[in-house]
Amino acid sequence: MAKNSSIHCDVTSCKYNMDSEHYCTLDSIRVGTHEQNPTVPECTDCMSFECKCGCK
Repeated sequence: MAKNSSIHCDVTSCKYNMDSEHYCTLDSIRVGTHEQNPTVPECTDCMSFECKCGCK
């Protein structure tokens, strides 16, 4: 899979992370939240995340 130079990613446990360059290999991602009223970056989540094989 090729890197998407528009999506930086440091989550090495994601199957879409290009480990060698810290980019996502998806064409696009979906961003969501786990809060009713998000006010800081920590309240948001990458909804496209999928754990690599072996993740728990």
